[in-house]
Amino acid sequence: MLDTTDKRILRALQADATLSLEALAELTHISRNACWRRVQALEAAGTIRRRVALLDPKALNLGLVVLIHIRANQHNAAWTEQFRKAVLGLPEILAAYRTAGDIDYILRARVPDVAGYDALYKKLIATVELSDVSAHFVMEEMKDTWELPLG
Repeated sequence: MLDTTDKRILRALQADATLSLEALAELTHISRNACWRRVQALEAAGTIRRRVALLDPKALNLGLVVLIHIRANQHNAAWTEQFRKAVLGLPEILAAYRTAGDIDYILRARVPDVAGYDALYKKLIATVELSDVSAHFVMEEMKDTWELPLG
């Protein structure tokens, strides 16, 4: 179970994973050694999975977010594994969710433009048989964060 200090460490690292150990210890009001031990324990427990740099998608010509709704025509293990491999093999797809309801899967992708989405669509349908694919182009990103609510 995470205590208040662990949560302070996690909040600080979510906001800036490049913080030095000294700065992190100061922000969380604990000694450098105690901070180091806690960070090591959080990493060992898998609470901190990795530290990454968040890139500006527009600066990389990846300004279009597409939410892709997929209906599958099969639901067996072999098809599911083929679909999983297809999704994992397409770097434009940033997230994939299996859902309950009318839509079987929702994918979130980043591409340069509509032509970029069309190329992604063609690659996807060439690798796995799908019943229906519906794209929704995001007009405005009102919130896009990776910071988890820590209470």
